[in-house]
Amino acid sequence: MAAVDPDFKTSFCLDSYYVSDELGFILPEPLKELPPYYQPWMDVAVRVPDLVQSHELRSHIYKMPLLSSEFLQKHRELRLAHLALSVMTMGYVWQEGEKGTVEILPRNLAVPYWEVSQRLGFPPIFTHADGVLANWKKKDPQGPFDMENLELLVSLPGGDSVRGFFMVTLLVELAAVPALRSIPTVINGVRCGETEAVARALEVISQSIQDMTDTLKLMQVHVEPSVFYGIMRIYLSGWKDNSSMPKGLIYEGVQAEPMEFSGGSAAQSSLLHCFDELLGVKHEEKSGAFLTRMRNYMPPAHKKLIQDISLQPSLRSFVQQQANEQLNQAFHLCVTKLLALRNYHINVVSRFITVPAARARQIRNQSQDLQCETISRAPIALEERGTGGSGIMIFLKTVRDKTKDAFLLEKSKDVNSETAQQFNNST
Repeated sequence: MAAVDPDFKTSFCLDSYYVSDELGFILPEPLKELPPYYQPWMDVAVRVPDLVQSHELRSHIYKMPLLSSEFLQKHRELRLAHLALSVMTMGYVWQEGEKGTVEILPRNLAVPYWEVSQRLGFPPIFTHADGVLANWKKKDPQGPFDMENLELLVSLPGGDSVRGFFMVTLLVELAAVPALRSIPTVINGVRCGETEAVARALEVISQSIQDMTDTLKLMQVHVEPSVFYGIMRIYLSGWKDNSSMPKGLIYEGVQAEPMEFSGGSAAQSSLLHCFDELLGVKHEEKSGAFLTRMRNYMPPAHKKLIQDISLQPSLRSFVQQQANEQLNQAFHLCVTKLLALRNYHINVVSRFITVPAARARQIRNQSQDLQCETISRAPIALEERGTGGSGIMIFLKTVRDKTKDAFLLEKSKDVNSETAQQFNNST
């Protein structure tokens, strides 16, 4: 057993980071309704897909009263308000597609949206924390937490595929809960030199990451690639690094200069950030800067958890210092499973973005827009980029490749063949 680290006098725990024992980063029991004063918001928010389709959303938003945010007192009220205002904003901006964008978000939407965002520590744009973590309800309150028993509170254009996309992502978050609960065990075990405890906790984390990958496979069952690419993606896109809105967006009544914010992205999930910091995955400068910026789109307490994990004694160094085969194997398995998850994510992005993008280009070049009308409606500006604004495939492959560097030196020579075989099995 290694010596106890004297610099840490209290145990590391998740109590102060708003992480639920049962649901992890997911917001427990989101509210379905706001106080009656805010009914004008909810009346529009729940109708966003229909109002976008009829090209009436902007006119409905113009008619909304300017409401004060002061009567929103509880955290769940603020989260539902942010979700409703976010959905309305995305629909308002993108109602007419990439060639019909706006430069100004009207005051009656922009001012309360900014106020709610400031109180939560969120940016005034639709985020992963909105669409996934706080956008769910059970059909049967006593029933299971699964696809059949889950519904969205509010939606965006795209029909059943929108529900499938957000619900599968929610279930990926749920699959990570055992791993999140095990992170304090790893950190405290490293501090105290408890080799066996660390190894057992890493085995739990490995299984949890495998469960995340298995859950992600549901995406191909519940989301139609042509709908995701041709309809949904634009409503997840922001006004930073987006040629459709090169000047950003003016939030009327907030400030006169336009502001730029990235759209919703898987990089805004706190899960992989936590795993990277725990396992010692170091990203290259450009992709690392993007990932760090995405932390500003997370709930502040979750961002703080990631930062605090990064300040703990190095797990990777601890494993290297111990002559313990069980610990070595457990660490190796964790990195292997994380690498396999990132490989599978690349596969998903290829299926839902790269392949439809190629088909859309073919349709445009051949002037055929009848057979594949949905794909052909996709915004050209997003063809090679993620909704967060990154060059999607280059970014994902760079992040994947840097994950390999976390392997211990004696394991590195076996990594390429082993992970390639796992990737083939996963697809």
